[in-house]
Amino acid sequence: MNAESTDYDGLMQANLARVFGERDADRRLVAIRELYADDAVLYEPDASATGHAAINHAVNELLSRLPPGFAFTAIGPAIGHHGVGRLRWQSGPPNGPVAVTGIDVAHFHGDLIHSLFVFLDPAGA
Repeated sequence: MNAESTDYDGLMQANLARVFGERDADRRLVAIRELYADDAVLYEPDASATGHAAINHAVNELLSRLPPGFAFTAIGPAIGHHGVGRLRWQSGPPNGPVAVTGIDVAHFHGDLIHSLFVFLDPAGA
């Protein structure tokens, strides 16, 4: 597949909304199955998870530590080339102050995420 035919923005925005923005584990798992390779790995600063069920569990754990209203929103479009994309994001309460910002870097095999690295910006950055 031509690396430039990958819809980095569409796929990474869908991941932010349908995986990290979905608090229902069953609906989230459907999205993970559509967006991630079977053997995909999610790398967070202090942990990693391999496979659909483990990624779903890791995202569930993350969301369970956030207040119910917290939402992740993109800061601009995702960009990418040669099978690697990046998306800047922020999180916080609706219409409230931004609590955390970061960047996702994804490695794609075709139109599926093979690995996702989550980077959190230092406080005050």
